[in-house]
Amino acid sequence: MQIAEPNQSAQPHQHRFGLGIDLGTTRSLVAVVRSGKAQVLEAGSATDTLLPSVVYYPSTGNPLVGYDALARLADDPKNTIVSAKRFMGRSQADIKFSHPYELSGSKDDMPAFVTAQGKVSPVEVSARILAALEQRATSALPADSIEGAVITVPAYFDEAQRQATKDAAQAAGINVLRLLNEPTAAAVAYGLDQHTQDNNKESYYLIYDLGGGTFDVSILKLNDGVFEVLATGGNSALGGDDIDRLITNWIIKQLSIDPKDVSRHDKSILAQQAKAYKQALTDAEQVDISVTINEQSFKGVLHRTDILAIVEPVSRRTLSVCEQVLRDAKLSTTDLDEVILVGGSTRMPAIQKIVTEFFDKQPLCCLNPDEVVALGAAQTAHQLVNGSSDNNILLLDITPLSLGLETMGGLVEVLIPRNTPIPVKKRQVFTTYQDGQTGMVIHVVQGERETVENCRSLGRFELYGIPPMKAGFARIEVTFSIDANGQLTVSAQETTTKTESKIEIVPSYGLSDEQKEQLLVAGFKHAEEDKNARSLIETRVEAEREVLALESALNEFSALLSSDEQLTLAEQIQSLKTVLSTNDLALIETKQAQLKPHSDAFAARIMNQSVKASMAGTSAQDW
Repeated sequence: MQIAEPNQSAQPHQHRFGLGIDLGTTRSLVAVVRSGKAQVLEAGSATDTLLPSVVYYPSTGNPLVGYDALARLADDPKNTIVSAKRFMGRSQADIKFSHPYELSGSKDDMPAFVTAQGKVSPVEVSARILAALEQRATSALPADSIEGAVITVPAYFDEAQRQATKDAAQAAGINVLRLLNEPTAAAVAYGLDQHTQDNNKESYYLIYDLGGGTFDVSILKLNDGVFEVLATGGNSALGGDDIDRLITNWIIKQLSIDPKDVSRHDKSILAQQAKAYKQALTDAEQVDISVTINEQSFKGVLHRTDILAIVEPVSRRTLSVCEQVLRDAKLSTTDLDEVILVGGSTRMPAIQKIVTEFFDKQPLCCLNPDEVVALGAAQTAHQLVNGSSDNNILLLDITPLSLGLETMGGLVEVLIPRNTPIPVKKRQVFTTYQDGQTGMVIHVVQGERETVENCRSLGRFELYGIPPMKAGFARIEVTFSIDANGQLTVSAQETTTKTESKIEIVPSYGLSDEQKEQLLVAGFKHAEEDKNARSLIETRVEAEREVLALESALNEFSALLSSDEQLTLAEQIQSLKTVLSTNDLALIETKQAQLKPHSDAFAARIMNQSVKASMAGTSAQDW
């Protein structure tokens, strides 16, 4: 007989739990599957499930996390770190949004916050929050029963931002089972795979995720239990915090005060009041407001209709992202089966209204939008830890931008196109450019343009030990591999000696969403220009390679040509070399065409000599 405690596993002797952690910009939470049901773990009461993603660094004593830290925000905003997720994996040059902190570090590195306890990185702040969540789970579950955690990240997080999240978990002592895209987690929580099986057809879902500090949109296709992310988009600096600031500025303007004349302390208090008014309007048509700014008092009424106009800058930007993601997925709003709302900010009637009008359908919001991501992560963690087969869904996330490497002439050879489902592994064979080449530099880039100078460099590594041989004879197999966490590994192997080298791409900072959008837009805008530039470079590289091969052949086989033939061939080679530095594609092709009859005749003689040498001493009967 086996006896199980209430809310514990039906098989208490196993005690294997996987945590689902939603590391949010403004609030975080942890969930777990117990007795076959995913549930959010509370701190003290059933309503105390959300942990503010805030850490306070006092001049003395230990840092405070959560509500205790949030209480210090108004009095000491510089030492109270909120929305650290916005800074994760980003360089200081990328951070263009407003914040009250003093940052330290070079423009190309992830910055550190300057606090009363010294410099603190965004990774360290996140580690404090994760440790508090892990402690909450440790208190609620049997000792030594936690195997690890699935931690959610915005779908548009790049390699650096994902790596920063894993670093924070490692610093908190948490074993990361997997990083899971937040929209994917929401889909798991809603059991969308069961919808597909019931309907026996392809279904398309759009996940509209507006949290406190980030916004993400993903389009998912489900068919026969296969769950594929078709396209993603978002903005890691857009969310409920921005709505709070808009409401704050609206209140300030009611007193005809310039927002620049309001102190940070007063703005912080106003932002908290604005959030309370915003939340009250979820259930009420209007709310009475009473504030004091610069010793001026204001009392009035805030209506839902006012909120519609106030949040318009945020709602317009979210719908712009939705339009782009639909274009990427080659779908229209009428193709969508459901629109699912995720994130606490989607509780706002104003947001629900604009989403309903844009998509012309009532969005799905039957689960708690604050908890849905953590619940889906907990279900995924349960499957990974226990090998559960309750849900046969296959999760296929995607890579947001194309990945490739630099080839001769500064061109980009794409190995993994954008929107490719992950995990994925792609191989391609390359060769050497010069005779006797024994090494090769592998330069990994990301972007949508044809040339390296217009893409982002992710990393470089070198492969040595290539056997010296004629140009074009060596075979170098390059492999790009992206795992389920979005971690990119690039390796190169010389196929005869099996000499190998590889690199894990872990940049020191990440791309902002604005930069990602710029890369995508530039790819479309300059498509024709890039196509022409690529043709010119490819022709030039081909011509240079032909010149090198002919000059090498002349040194070795010049006896096969008469003096006049050698002179003519040398003149044609020089004629081609003089135009290689120009940007005149037609002229280069003309010179190549003029050289071709002479080079072909020379190649034929070399081939004939090689054949004669190989057949010397044999007879027809031997064949």
